[in-house]
Amino acid sequence: MSETKKVNELPLKEGRKSLISQQMLVQNIPFFLFLSVLAVMYIYNGHHAEKAIKDINRTSRELKELQYEYKMKRSEWMFSTKQSEVVKSVEGYGIKEILEPPINLSDLNRNTK
Repeated sequence: MSETKKVNELPLKEGRKSLISQQMLVQNIPFFLFLSVLAVMYIYNGHHAEKAIKDINRTSRELKELQYEYKMKRSEWMFSTKQSEVVKSVEGYGIKEILEPPINLSDLNRNTK
């Protein structure tokens, strides 16, 4: 009975020592758990970054659409506020454009002093 085997050791093949023993695996479980947590965090970070990029792209597309809409509305407004367009729009109410220049009124009392 001189050959007693330890419970923690794996059987060896023909005199070679095993590089990974059961005892070493058990001792390094916290490290393996730490590596697993890091891997999960790395995957989560990748998904989070992709989601953020999609949100940024969607927001920039919406911004471009709103900028285009603003420019169109502004150009329509600028066109509708031209003098000729205002005259056309108020003709239906019976208002006409005055074609003669305004009369300059002056105070007669002020000129005599």
